[in-house]
Amino acid sequence: MTAQQIQEKAIATGQVALGVEFGSTTIKAVLTTNSGLTIASGSYDWTNNFQNGLWTYSLDDVWLGLQSAYRQLKAQVESKYGLKLKKIKTMGFSAMMHGYLAFDNQDTLLVPFRTWRNATTGRASRELTKLFGFNVPQRWSIAHLYQAILDQETHVKNISYFTTLAGYVHWQLTGEKVLGVGDASGMFPIDADTGNYNQNMIDQFSHLKAVQQYQWQIQDILPEPRHAGDMAGHLTAAGAKKLDPTGDLMTGVIVAPPEGDAGTGMVATNSTQVRTGNISVGTSIFSMIVLEKSLKHVYSNIDIVTTPTGLPVAMVHANNSASDLNAWSKLFAEFAGMIGQNLSNAALYQTLFNAALNDADADADAGGLTGYGYYSGENITAVPEGRPLLVRQPDSHFTVGNLMRLHIFSAFGAIKIGMRILADENVLTDNIVAQGGVFKTPIVAQKLLAAALNTNITVLANAGEGGPWGMAILALYAANKLGGQTLDDYLAKNIFAETKAQTLAPEPRDVAGFEEFMTRYIDGLQIELTAIKALPSNQIKE
Repeated sequence: MTAQQIQEKAIATGQVALGVEFGSTTIKAVLTTNSGLTIASGSYDWTNNFQNGLWTYSLDDVWLGLQSAYRQLKAQVESKYGLKLKKIKTMGFSAMMHGYLAFDNQDTLLVPFRTWRNATTGRASRELTKLFGFNVPQRWSIAHLYQAILDQETHVKNISYFTTLAGYVHWQLTGEKVLGVGDASGMFPIDADTGNYNQNMIDQFSHLKAVQQYQWQIQDILPEPRHAGDMAGHLTAAGAKKLDPTGDLMTGVIVAPPEGDAGTGMVATNSTQVRTGNISVGTSIFSMIVLEKSLKHVYSNIDIVTTPTGLPVAMVHANNSASDLNAWSKLFAEFAGMIGQNLSNAALYQTLFNAALNDADADADAGGLTGYGYYSGENITAVPEGRPLLVRQPDSHFTVGNLMRLHIFSAFGAIKIGMRILADENVLTDNIVAQGGVFKTPIVAQKLLAAALNTNITVLANAGEGGPWGMAILALYAANKLGGQTLDDYLAKNIFAETKAQTLAPEPRDVAGFEEFMTRYIDGLQIELTAIKALPSNQIKE
């Protein structure tokens, strides 16, 4: 059978998997065969809004985006294969981790969705970190809840349930209040031995005087953690209608535990085993190193989360990465259009990115340029709000190549600070695999990331597939695993056995140039803080 015939048969018999991920800028749906081969995809662009001092998304947009992405995918199937998509074997939903979605006992949203991007929970983060002896970052769900308690927000007394975005979508489609353990580990600390929330920390939180005024118990309002491969429910009739309002989609689909984008990134890069690592670059940037031993100290810039199977992971997360890089690229696209040169996105990015490697146009240190692509507060550098800045001196070498090298360097700047901590802790990795849109242009971002981290960086042939594809693979594992087959074994034998990859080593010139850039980056943070004072946040819109 040809590949086309295999895919047609899979669609006709319903032997397909659907993965959907709610990213910061795009909701994307991917349909695959049982072997993980992508059949079709659909997407919907959306954006967060800065309202009343908080970053949020409308829940109406959640469903509009989901339905739009699925409708586009479904139309692609019908156009390419002449078949109407009606039956799906398994599916799963993932999203940006952390944040705060709180509901009352009537399932009414109590306050607008507070995303991971908000840096407004500083006091809660500090107090819980001290209480637990365990880092609780500002973006974690428990930090959002505790900050609301400290601020005496009236809605807290009415909370019946709170969850993440992935957990919310899964709940609405299946009726199940569960969460993949990787996503759950960004809500409240997980005990690696039990695979559940850390009971000692549950007790410590419950005994806080500020918490005891409420009727609810924290363990009762958190979603139940589930591991990769666990049963997490089936698509209900109401859920099928929410996903596909035409009524074509059949109910009863196996639904995998909902995961966060960190977990799907690990799966998509085959980085779920001890001593493997990956780095995902998008609106935010995060690296994940699966630990073989515990860290010696607690660090404010290192999160301890888990793989989708519950193994402890050191996560370095920076709130800001490629947003300003994309903004400048759009500016060049606009200029190209003004002079009658309508470039495709692929051609535009290839031209601009390659300039960053052109020795005649780009210096190793980006020509003395400095910049901060901070659209929101940055946890790693303790910057409370975002002000995107380009900083240069009169004698800086201001070229297109240096400008692009600067923005790629800046996308990796904050996370470099956290990665230095892991290096000092002697955290070992056998491989770091990178994924994200910046790697679609060959070589450039991969080479500069190798310089930034001073380590080998691997990019898989499917690097552009990303989180929604990783979620589809988790759904396949939930439906198709054999007996006690582990996720690691399933990925190695069923998904990545023939996947091609390219590895680049850091070049000394680029490493030295990035270190020069980092010196300016750290020394210049006061400029970012000054900009915050000079330009109040109510003037900042995205």
